[in-house]
Amino acid sequence: MSIIGKPMIEAYGLTDRGCVRTNNEDWYLIDAELGLYIVADGMGGAQAGEHASHMAVDFVRDRIRNSPRRDEEALVEAIQQANTAVMQAASSNARLEGMGTTLVVAMEVNGGPPGARRMAIASVGDSRAYLCDAKGVHEVTEDQTWVNEIGRRLGMDDAVLKTHPMRHVLTMAVGVSQPLRVNRYTRDLDPGTQILLSSDGLHGVVPSAVLSEALMNSARSLEAKCRFLIEAARDAGGPDNITTVLLRAA
Repeated sequence: MSIIGKPMIEAYGLTDRGCVRTNNEDWYLIDAELGLYIVADGMGGAQAGEHASHMAVDFVRDRIRNSPRRDEEALVEAIQQANTAVMQAASSNARLEGMGTTLVVAMEVNGGPPGARRMAIASVGDSRAYLCDAKGVHEVTEDQTWVNEIGRRLGMDDAVLKTHPMRHVLTMAVGVSQPLRVNRYTRDLDPGTQILLSSDGLHGVVPSAVLSEALMNSARSLEAKCRFLIEAARDAGGPDNITTVLLRAA
């Protein structure tokens, strides 16, 4: 997709099995023609999680491709429909029972100030979007997890939450329940602004200072930044699958 008179988006993505898992249930999409970028982190055991992440990503892509609209509502509707499709697939196949996936999506939409690109961002679960601009690195999305939505509201400090037995529990995921609560955001990207999409295999183990340093390093290409972040997660033990998609407004 190209909007006349506006800069292009550069993008690079990378996924890694990590150091512990036997298979990779993460999946990602870079579709420059659609202006659509997705990271999904599947769950459900065996091949079910892998199936869920692939299915959700493909479903959102197909719905956006066939939608007459390019706005935040079209993106949320596509994710809601993907949720229904994954639920139906799980209920019709015993091998896929219990599967689901997180999802974080960035999509170019119309509007925005002259010279900038407007991105609609939507998330379900704990896959994240970060924005990196001249002011630094900022987390855009809010995790839909027990820790973030319940533990912190109960006043628990981070030291307790890091070892709490509910620390890995999601409060929302695609393919698990109806209705689906989709978090949504809009950001305008000036030239040079970056958006990082990541599964928790990355941001769950790489310190925020390391992540910020990598993104703010103007000497590195997008590919080099993605490879650095993947290796940083592996060096931290790589307990989960690791996926990163990095965008930059040119």
